[in-house]
Amino acid sequence: MCKIFSTFFLSYKNLHVLKIILFISFSLIYNFRIFAENNIIMNRLRILFAVVFCSVVTVVSAQKKYSVYGIGFYNQENLFDTCHDEGKNDYEYLPTGSNRWNARKYTHKLQNMARALADMGTDMLPNVGCAVIGLSEVENARALSDLVDQEPLRARGMKFVHIEGPDSRGVDCAMLYNPSLFTVEDVQLPPYVPELPEDSTFKTRGFLTVKGILANERVAIIVCHWPSRYSTSFYRESAARQVRVIKDNLLLEDPERKVFVMGDLNDDPTNKSMTEGLSCKSEVNKVGAGDMYNPWYNVLVKQGIGTLAYNGAWNLFDQIVMTPNAIDKKGNKDYSGLTYLKCQVFRRDYLIQQEGKYKGNPKRTHAGGVWLDGYSDHLPVVVYLVKEQQ
Repeated sequence: MCKIFSTFFLSYKNLHVLKIILFISFSLIYNFRIFAENNIIMNRLRILFAVVFCSVVTVVSAQKKYSVYGIGFYNQENLFDTCHDEGKNDYEYLPTGSNRWNARKYTHKLQNMARALADMGTDMLPNVGCAVIGLSEVENARALSDLVDQEPLRARGMKFVHIEGPDSRGVDCAMLYNPSLFTVEDVQLPPYVPELPEDSTFKTRGFLTVKGILANERVAIIVCHWPSRYSTSFYRESAARQVRVIKDNLLLEDPERKVFVMGDLNDDPTNKSMTEGLSCKSEVNKVGAGDMYNPWYNVLVKQGIGTLAYNGAWNLFDQIVMTPNAIDKKGNKDYSGLTYLKCQVFRRDYLIQQEGKYKGNPKRTHAGGVWLDGYSDHLPVVVYLVKEQQ
């Protein structure tokens, strides 16, 4: 089984330097011996060579090696099977529904999504990809089973975590994981609880909470799909407050556990749900004990990069944020534990519409009532974590 790591090749470079120094040393000994008038010079040359050799070996052996792990999230944009689920409003994704959702379209959708999911994280981790990927807009366990059975995911032995939720359309959150890299300990689905009495019948996605082991460390992943923009900001702020309680309880139970909140949050990093509800900070040195670090704030604000486009403007609704124990807050580059390294909005040409009215936008499954045989209206996101090899 392959392991999910990428070694920083400092040691390799020093080995290359060692070869050069040894070559020069041998050359010097060979050439100087013809000028040596007695054994004293030769002995000194041998001593010099031994010192150089031992010094280089010491430098090489002292180099540290690091492993890198990928954690991702990807909105699947209506990954429905072709069968009706009792009590769910999934009629548009039936063969007789408005999208004429048949076996051919479903098969193409599975193949497309599996391709993208398998590619996520491979810019830094070739042939390995992400250890964990959160998903939203997946109908049921049947669709997930069909998804991980697609060759690029099956080849890595990917498994899934899912609990059926109360959403009226039937779309749930889920999580894929590579069992050779991540071990599941516990799975729960705390519900979204309406705060207003008049919303007592409001049903939406819960907060899939997965405890597990990554790189021999205890972590927790909270996968979310917060209320849409058809609802006011209040409902996403409410979701943020509820997720914050879940996060705080996880840390109260185990302060060493590193918590990652991810999902289609239907808000940008600049919105109130993120800055106040979850208390996310955009700069590492400003993250307090009860805060979370959000690396995506500057990706959107300073770089203008997003995960979905609307009327020519980019939003960044897909985010992965983390607790302070997962960041190098002091800047001392101590990677003895899992530590945030970098983030990435994952792009491939095949994920982008290349022509027509929606050119430059994410290539989605349907647009304007037309089947585009695409992927999603969102782009995936990945964060990379680094840890020193023991």
